[in-house]
Amino acid sequence: MAFDPIQYKTTTRSQWEDAAEAWHRWGPTLETWLGPATEAMLDAAGVRAGSRVLDVAAGAGGQTIAAARRVGAAGRVLATDISPTILSYAAKIAAEAGVTNVETLELDGEALGDLPAASFDAVISRVGLIYFPDQQGALAGMRHALAERGRIAAVVYSTADRNGFFSVPVSIIRSRAQLPPPAPGQPGPFSLGAPGVLEAALATAGFHDITVQAVPSPLRLTSAADCVRFERESFGALHQMLSGVPEAERAGVWGEVADALAQFETADGFVGPCELLVVGASR
Repeated sequence: MAFDPIQYKTTTRSQWEDAAEAWHRWGPTLETWLGPATEAMLDAAGVRAGSRVLDVAAGAGGQTIAAARRVGAAGRVLATDISPTILSYAAKIAAEAGVTNVETLELDGEALGDLPAASFDAVISRVGLIYFPDQQGALAGMRHALAERGRIAAVVYSTADRNGFFSVPVSIIRSRAQLPPPAPGQPGPFSLGAPGVLEAALATAGFHDITVQAVPSPLRLTSAADCVRFERESFGALHQMLSGVPEAERAGVWGEVADALAQFETADGFVGPCELLVVGASR
């Protein structure tokens, strides 16, 4: 079956609407896990006091709050996402944290051309760019939104072999759902992870001064069962793939995932292999 980007985005929005509460609930785990890469992303984007920041595919907003604290009262952060429900959690945590310089806007990451041109000093996207069917369209919109000499930075996964916590479930679910391997250029967790792919994507979109930094980011939990619960509740990409498996068989698939992830249990708990790439570039 040919890849349908419109149907893919419709399904993606629906899955994140469903997973929004869980993604918010797992927020402390997410920020511990993604914290170092988030700080590296904000550094690469040149986020500083007074910056105007656009956060694309912001999700529940952990990195939005980190950016807002950096820019301070003189700056602002606009958090955008395709899912209005998950954005409501971003607004909620901003309010709870007493952060007043954050706004949210439901907006497809491939429709950033609707924003005023050159209106942001920095654009960030944490584990979002990989899921856009039209990555070049998304990057063009980010470039449109950036002021002259503005900076873009994003976090993506590297290759599947360095991200066992995620690639193991992906492989099992893909096999059980009888899904073909993703074709080159299709969205997916590892679509920008191969050497040189991320740099080429940004260069094609017109960015320069491109740097890529690998950030070891092991996912630490108490057990493989906790990892399964985390992914089962909150990973929209896995839910999307699992939709091709009959509902009566899905519990068995998750059991197989749990058995496979047990290989990452140690005396100190579950340590899931993960390597993130942080790319930074200038407009």
